[in-house]
Amino acid sequence: MKTLTRRQILRSATLIAPALAASSNLFAQNQFTLDGVMHPYRQEWLPDGVRSRFVNNVNGLRVHVLEAGFETPNRPALLLLHGFPELAYSWRNVMKPLADAGYHVFAPDVRGYGRTTGWDSNYDGDLTPFRSLNKVRDALGLVYAFGYDSVAAVIGHDAGSPLAGWCAVTRPDIFKSVVMMSAPFSGTPSIPKNFADSKNSDSTEISSTIYDDLAALTRPRKHYQRYYQTRQANNDMWHAKQGLSNFIRAYYHYKSADWTDNKPYRLAGRTAEEWAKMPTYYIMDLNMNMAETVELHMPSDREVSRNTWLPDAALEVYTEEYGRTGFQGGLNGYRMGSSGIGRAEQQLYAGKTIDQPSMFISGASDWGTYQSPGNFERMQESACTDMREVHLVQGAGHWVQQEQAEETSRLLLNFLENLS
Repeated sequence: MKTLTRRQILRSATLIAPALAASSNLFAQNQFTLDGVMHPYRQEWLPDGVRSRFVNNVNGLRVHVLEAGFETPNRPALLLLHGFPELAYSWRNVMKPLADAGYHVFAPDVRGYGRTTGWDSNYDGDLTPFRSLNKVRDALGLVYAFGYDSVAAVIGHDAGSPLAGWCAVTRPDIFKSVVMMSAPFSGTPSIPKNFADSKNSDSTEISSTIYDDLAALTRPRKHYQRYYQTRQANNDMWHAKQGLSNFIRAYYHYKSADWTDNKPYRLAGRTAEEWAKMPTYYIMDLNMNMAETVELHMPSDREVSRNTWLPDAALEVYTEEYGRTGFQGGLNGYRMGSSGIGRAEQQLYAGKTIDQPSMFISGASDWGTYQSPGNFERMQESACTDMREVHLVQGAGHWVQQEQAEETSRLLLNFLENLS
């Protein structure tokens, strides 16, 4: 056994200690176990050719990463960014096909998720580290940590989709192409213009009145993102009455193609009446929390037995990871929208477009494509100047890279192979 010098021991401690110290609230409040935080995944959780590891000192984080294609040096790299409530693990079934095609593929547990540490889980803690451009800094730091000056593509799903969009906007020299999934990136925020002689320069994009209108409907409703900003949302899901495993299973089922009533279409506008046409996982009943909402759509034993994309072993991973961390880290991303934190620095990029080759993938049964009326169109018509492909995959709802991993891999590889 190799004997470490005192200097080496102290250096190792300085790498890990900041991340653990910043996550002290996680350990105290969420009953973290050091075993889960400090160690990689058990290999039986992962497909052959995919490994779990940590990368220290990434913008103040100790980042948990899944990695494939690491055996051969100097491969072009792909960065995969997951959404909510997901993990790096959500990419498990596309990583090996991408690696087999000659890429070095790495997928982190994004700030606020999984085994990545160095973030504050306290609802009353500082939200500024969760702003979009700081997460871009996380992504950039990880790319550099692996020794790359650029990646062939940044690929994001759900909340990872706009994050991938921001990566592409801010550092086109690093992120050579971008693939966005399930959540259209509608572009950079505008700065109020031509108002020097105006008495009213209020540029609020969505009036709070629409949320009042939702509550005033005959069937009172609320927007899920507003609910996700509340103090109780984390506890409602983390300590769901039906149990965490059943909550996650129902949540995933309800937003997938397995729930046959997922038949999305373009909404006529951004009004309460139009929003209320969406399923309750997006426009919730006013008096219900998310755990209660999805419990009404718990899959039957027969539906569970027919499911091939979320086997019990995969559900166990999500349950174990979220059982330790709770959901607050991911929910903090939703809180950024109403806080205004980071908006001024985003406006530095007002009018800037994504000019790299771009692609959008979503499930044909995914309401995420249309949940924000107009965003799908703006992404294609103005936000991205080189949108090469748009695919709505049959047999997939919101979790397209899990529900239809083979087809998603094929689309990604076809896009990458045709980059000029």
